[in-house]
Amino acid sequence: MTLGVVVGKFLPPHRGHSYLIESAQQGCDEVLVIVCARSDDLIPAPLRAGMLRELHPGATVVVSPDDIPDDRGDDTSRAWAQRTRELSSACSGRSADLVYSSEAYGPRYAHFLGARHVSVDPDRVRFPVSGTAVRRDPWGQAEFLAPCVRAWFVSRIVVLGAESTGTTTLCQDLSVHYGCPWVPEYGRTYCERRPGPIRWRTADFIHIASGQLTDEDAAARACGPLLICDTDALATSVWHERYLGHRSAAVERLAADRRYALHILTADDIPFVQDGTRDGEHIRGWMTQRLREVLAASGRGWLEVRGSRAERLDAAVRAIDALGPPQYARIQYARRRRPPRGTPPPCDE
Repeated sequence: MTLGVVVGKFLPPHRGHSYLIESAQQGCDEVLVIVCARSDDLIPAPLRAGMLRELHPGATVVVSPDDIPDDRGDDTSRAWAQRTRELSSACSGRSADLVYSSEAYGPRYAHFLGARHVSVDPDRVRFPVSGTAVRRDPWGQAEFLAPCVRAWFVSRIVVLGAESTGTTTLCQDLSVHYGCPWVPEYGRTYCERRPGPIRWRTADFIHIASGQLTDEDAAARACGPLLICDTDALATSVWHERYLGHRSAAVERLAADRRYALHILTADDIPFVQDGTRDGEHIRGWMTQRLREVLAASGRGWLEVRGSRAERLDAAVRAIDALGPPQYARIQYARRRRPPRGTPPPCDE
């Protein structure tokens, strides 16, 4: 039985990393992947570890603090070798036999670990990609990213509002303008499938919020750099408050774990249209004001759009176009490529 070790930041995981881990899996009975973690990492280490577990279910993936000073010499390699012994002992009850890497430090690190070094494509010929290149231009390197990784870089725009305030219309208009997909409101479908009046319970709203997020995440794996979302778990938490008269910590936890580039609130300044399922115009004012309060308290970026259909679209487009590099909106990419709806060709995983 042989144990191979692969260590790195995987920031983010890309096709070169997968090739490295696959090489280790082909040459070893067991593979331990160590994800180095710092508090200021662009992508939190637990998320990167989760991506690697999904891509390489046969490997054991652990997270380790990246707290060893880097002198690019023996001291650093010796310290990481000791850290690796501790981790491999805890996970497998034994020490590593082989170290797989594409880096110059690999042989030195393997020496102090008492393992044999296996160099894998050090010149990046097989897969010409690096974490630095991906972080600089994620959509320019998208061919080297698996769907679960690309989804993290998608700029998600949420459109939310009270009933009959034009949220779905704005989502559709933004989808056409940018040539990107949009995620319909899960709660509406849920209500339409329920016969007769609904006796609302907290479990209903947890289900609705979870369903909305599941649909959103599935769409993010299949789309380009921009995704429009018709409502989110934050809005669902307000609907819980409206129907049950109190807040739900469970629904709010679902909302708190999400990251979005922008929230767009549709104002209640257009005529109310009854479609047979809506509560009525009397609740729109309260709902709109409550959403304003919740968005303001959340600390998230948001704006309120008002006026005609064209005016709302114009205001939303200006706000989305103004998003900076931290959101990786890359709107010009979306306009240039105009990806068709549906799943793009998968990465070579």
